[in-house]
Amino acid sequence: MANFNTIDDFDVNGKTVLVRIDINSPVDPNSGIILDDTRMKLHAETIKELSMKGAKTVILAHQSRPGKDDFTTLEQHAVVLSRAVGLEVKYVDSIFSSKARESIIALEPGQILLLENVRFFSEEQLKRSAEEEATSVLVKTLTPLVDYFVNDAFAAAHRSQTSLVGFTRTVPSAAGRVMEKELTVIGNALENVQHPCVFALGGMKADDSITVTENVLENGTADYVLVSGLVANIFIWAAGYDIKSTNKNFIESRGYLDMVDKCRDLIERFGDKIVYPTDVAVSVQGDRADVTIENIPDASIFDIGRESLIKYSKILREAKTIFANGPAGVFEDPKFAIGTEDIINAIASSKGFSVIGGGHIAAATVNLGYGDKMDHISSGGGASIDMLAGNPLPAVVALEESKELFDGK
Repeated sequence: MANFNTIDDFDVNGKTVLVRIDINSPVDPNSGIILDDTRMKLHAETIKELSMKGAKTVILAHQSRPGKDDFTTLEQHAVVLSRAVGLEVKYVDSIFSSKARESIIALEPGQILLLENVRFFSEEQLKRSAEEEATSVLVKTLTPLVDYFVNDAFAAAHRSQTSLVGFTRTVPSAAGRVMEKELTVIGNALENVQHPCVFALGGMKADDSITVTENVLENGTADYVLVSGLVANIFIWAAGYDIKSTNKNFIESRGYLDMVDKCRDLIERFGDKIVYPTDVAVSVQGDRADVTIENIPDASIFDIGRESLIKYSKILREAKTIFANGPAGVFEDPKFAIGTEDIINAIASSKGFSVIGGGHIAAATVNLGYGDKMDHISSGGGASIDMLAGNPLPAVVALEESKELFDGK
């Protein structure tokens, strides 16, 4: 388990606390209206607690990235965040200008201030070590104004960026409640696995899922890995089936051609512990057609097949520990949502301990009304899958190093 400070370790009354959260949300590019406030509600606990304890809370957050349609200011976020927290969240349209610094200095205990989209700052896009990030103008400018840094942005914890790791070198730092819960729940689940343990891995980030597959089978965590989505297509091809040019070309266009040999090796090493579909759903003139993997036409594979789902559901319902990440197919289209919905339904019906990764599968789980049937739904897809793969999360490593650095000072 990670060794880091939490909010409980600091007396924040009357102190200025800089908090990094992840409220990156779907935004209507025309109106600027935020379409979903899930992440606002998640971080509300940390923000409200700090305010109630008398902290002067200064928030750093991002929205999208340069070049995207939803890369915008955080003015609307302040309004939505105020509703989620139940307290006024002030907003300033800059990050570390004199206007921002004056706004921070003017805060009274209990007040909350949201700074501008941190990704308006070009250095935020760089990937550097905590030591290097600590020398950035953002960190050097804001550090004299704050007493503590709290990182609550688990969803971005797999990134090494200025606002996530830089302040851990300059002020005592702690994990916020979202970060603390994510690391504790997922960490405990991985350390205390009950068998049979099943990983259901889908989605488009095939390299991540394949890395997780190798890791959890090599270390004995998983009894079965059920693959779907683009991950499954690569495994089917690796197993010697002709998935046809359309699907091969798509895998190549995503940069995953080298994954085919890796999947072939995994199948040889782990055999039937890796479960891939025996039938798939392809799109034929926009309609769903279920075919066996021996008879795939030259058409896009958009879901796993109905026969495969029977086997997948049986394995999931009998599992005692389940980790799921990524949808099973193009679930945005109702015709190809069957795989994702059936897998979520099977997990919800299982009596095993279930952890749902962030991103699309988390949204689908909530939209289907199964949110309260899962033991934990993660706020971060990339961060959670990196944890499952055994990869260190830079933001968490930075918190651990900060505890060592400032302990006793």
